[in-house]
Amino acid sequence: MLENNNHENREFDVIVWGASGFTGRLVVEYLAAKYPTATTLNWAVGGRSRQKVTEILDGLQITGRLPEIIIADSHDRASLDNMTARTRVMLSTVGPYAKYGSELVESCVNNGTDYCDLAGESQWIRRMIDQHEKEARKTGSRIVVSCGFDSIPSDIGVHCLTQHALEVSEQPCKSITMLVRAIKGGASGGTIASILNLVDEVRQDRSIARILANPYALNPEDKRHGPDQREQDNALFNEDIGAWTGPFMMAAINTRIVRRTNALLDYPYGKEFKYNEATITGSGLKGRLKATMMAVGPKLLFLAAAIPPIRRLLIQPRIPKQGEGPTRNERENGYFNLLMIGKLHDGGTLRLRIKGNRDPGYGSTSKMLAESAICLAKDKIAVEGGIWTPAAAMGDALLQRMRTNAGLSFELE
Repeated sequence: MLENNNHENREFDVIVWGASGFTGRLVVEYLAAKYPTATTLNWAVGGRSRQKVTEILDGLQITGRLPEIIIADSHDRASLDNMTARTRVMLSTVGPYAKYGSELVESCVNNGTDYCDLAGESQWIRRMIDQHEKEARKTGSRIVVSCGFDSIPSDIGVHCLTQHALEVSEQPCKSITMLVRAIKGGASGGTIASILNLVDEVRQDRSIARILANPYALNPEDKRHGPDQREQDNALFNEDIGAWTGPFMMAAINTRIVRRTNALLDYPYGKEFKYNEATITGSGLKGRLKATMMAVGPKLLFLAAAIPPIRRLLIQPRIPKQGEGPTRNERENGYFNLLMIGKLHDGGTLRLRIKGNRDPGYGSTSKMLAESAICLAKDKIAVEGGIWTPAAAMGDALLQRMRTNAGLSFELE
């Protein structure tokens, strides 16, 4: 059932910002198919080039009334303010967010407009928290970050497993480990651009490295401490599954989002709660070698990306450009299968299986992000203004949308 939030006088429920980008196109395609304009959802699209956005809409062959096109620029505050004042929720797909997202967040905060994105850039999220948290509370703007594969399966998964733990033991889990069983998907130019931009930021400002190293860097200022150490960065044998595990690339953002949720909600998981993520690589020597390569490979890649000549000659020619990404066939045949193992205080365990029926970064992410925006715009959400995580802001309402509309499942094993 769709409910109104407190922006009754806004012209639109949602504006999709970055509609001509790779992920933006997928979000528009999803909304056009599931929420035709002027039915249950009044949505529009925004971008810098009317021609490019028009070409996207024409290519989708949308039936019925086309969404309105709003022209703005990521670095033109007047155009951003005009856009954000017209909608309940801004849905942003324009990354790297550290380069193109800051002024949009500021505009949303100043206009009391809700916002969601798929940012996985911890250093930028921390910057937005430091700069805009207090003002967002005053204006009522609910800024919800990381509403894609990073970090909804992790954040909502912990929320879901905690509910099951309370039902069976009347206590939350003392620790949860998320393990990647299987995953199939590709990367887009935008995602890679965000990674390369992070490398550049760290090279230029060493304080960013300290933020990235702090497992509680995204927590409120007085809650940046706890029992967790840095995310797994080597090969480890997991006794619970009898297999080797290696690092999971998304753990760096996912773990911090989960910890921020716990802190924002006044520790429903407990102050000593531990959370980590890894990738299952198999048993025996083969599993150990695969885990070791998974640990070494990204370090070498980051080192190479930090050296301009190597990046220019060896990396950039081999990566997709911004606006490029997996084909439709690759997206529709992609999937993810995750396992959460929760340790109870009485010694028992709970296992939660999380699955998605499209490639994680795009086919699934576009649906997750779209449904997050609709949840903010239309569902009854109790939280007030501030910088939020998906589970802290939308909890059960978002869990239901993920199950019903986004192709995700959260089931006990």
